[in-house]
Amino acid sequence: MAALTKPLPLRLAIPLALALLLALAFVADFLVSSTTTTKKVKGNHGKLVGRSLNATYADLPAPRWDWEEMPAAPVPRLDGASVQIGDLLYVVAGYESLDHVHSHVDVYNFTSNTWTERFDMPKEMSNSHLGMASDGRYIYAVTGQFGPQCRPAIRRNFVLDTKTKEWHELPPLPVPRYAPATQLWRGRLHVMGGGKEDRHEPGLEHWSLAVKDGKALENEWRAEIPIPRGGPHRACVVANDKLFLIGGQEGDFMPKPGSPVFKCARRHEVVYSDVYMLDNGAKWKQLSPMPKPDSHIEFAWVVVNNSIIIVGGTTEKHPITKKMILVGEVFLFDLGTLKWSVIGRMPFRIKTALAGYFDGWLYFTSGQRDRGPDDPTRRKLLVLCGERSCMSDAQIF
Repeated sequence: MAALTKPLPLRLAIPLALALLLALAFVADFLVSSTTTTKKVKGNHGKLVGRSLNATYADLPAPRWDWEEMPAAPVPRLDGASVQIGDLLYVVAGYESLDHVHSHVDVYNFTSNTWTERFDMPKEMSNSHLGMASDGRYIYAVTGQFGPQCRPAIRRNFVLDTKTKEWHELPPLPVPRYAPATQLWRGRLHVMGGGKEDRHEPGLEHWSLAVKDGKALENEWRAEIPIPRGGPHRACVVANDKLFLIGGQEGDFMPKPGSPVFKCARRHEVVYSDVYMLDNGAKWKQLSPMPKPDSHIEFAWVVVNNSIIIVGGTTEKHPITKKMILVGEVFLFDLGTLKWSVIGRMPFRIKTALAGYFDGWLYFTSGQRDRGPDDPTRRKLLVLCGERSCMSDAQIF
């Protein structure tokens, strides 16, 4: 027979019970935060590919597309810009590494599927984080960062005549901006948001400038209705005579205090899924959010069959490791219903991809990819990539 024991005094029993409850809560929290989902999907060659990601940041369910590898880009390029005119994709500026930036344009020909041309940018033009738009002949390049690492932004703006390859300068922006949303709409060049002069604080300002045939029709930028949420790295699209702002983030890297080379230092960032539309020039309307928060998508979109297609990007950081998580889904925004869907998967997750669409094929090039199928964080080195996938009408609608 077991010996009888006296009950614990009340003054000891209460603290012990509280400690036990705290311990159980800690264990439950740990189990929830470490929960993973494992998927096995067939890759392009029929092999099973295992994936094990934190449940909160797992890839969204999506059809796997067959991608075809194209000629590699002439140089690695991160935070560059691009514009498609007909069967040509103009790929501009960007980082090769944090200590080296480009000051030239590479041109990809979708008809021949080759890189066909290279020419220089003005020496005074920004090397990354530009805003960019085109009217079908002229390419307007707005503000951005001049130099490597996290150097200051500049106010200067330029326009390229793609027929003559001549550059001309436009009136400067009222203040410098990093990666502002930029588009041509109703005869005016619109520039919105981006990062402020410290590179971190989001800007809400919205300016426009009347332009025609590569020339400014005004000497100063006009203030427009501010955007509801500021920040860099968002898609800015004109479709059906409406102006759309998609995704983006608040906050970004800042120059390290006292660094003579403006060395980049990480700061807190918030990635969001917000979508806004301006259709009458007087009021922004908030629409259905993206399927997941997505940033670094300013040139990762195309308009196809009354839909906006967006590839890749970055989403919220992992809450424990704080590492940047890259996006590998292909998103579709139906301009008729104003609703989102996930229509495909890229060959790997990638940020700051430069996208194009020609003759039924969706292309992307440049950017920074993931570490592998099981690791959605970014690689240390940039990649030279060129990929395309054939899109059917069933995928687009």
